[in-house]
Amino acid sequence: YPPNNFFIYPYYSKHSSMSFVRSVRLRVPAGAARPGPAIGQALGPLGINMAEFCKQFNEKTESLGYKKDIPLSVTLNALSDRTFTFDVKTPPTSYLLKKAAGIEKGPNQPNADVSPHAFVTPEMVYEIAAVKLKDDNRWHLPLEGVARSVIGTARSMG
Repeated sequence: YPPNNFFIYPYYSKHSSMSFVRSVRLRVPAGAARPGPAIGQALGPLGINMAEFCKQFNEKTESLGYKKDIPLSVTLNALSDRTFTFDVKTPPTSYLLKKAAGIEKGPNQPNADVSPHAFVTPEMVYEIAAVKLKDDNRWHLPLEGVARSVIGTARSMG
């Protein structure tokens, strides 16, 4: 059940010129990353080549099978020699819930006592939980626990 890269850690010797500088979290649309202000403000200070990141990200999301323009969370690790590594996570739960419910936007006042804004079936909740379970940091959690988390997100969205 652990992900493929769970037991493999990058090894850097004492005399290596590479050292970890900083980790940056981004939300980037799948297959549509372009060098621009949104990515530039995060990567510019680290000296990372934005065009190279966008190229690698678009290739990776295409190989993972994500449709274009689905928002994905990315954790980018910058190294001192201006190279980087990154991990692509699954789409946000709120995005998956909105798609499952068939709505564009959540309600203006979440958790209102009035009738719900949209409905999601238990089957949809378990499908979303199965998608979220593919993240590297959730492999050890039971499907039921992730499904309860999805339900909590749905409640807070209205």
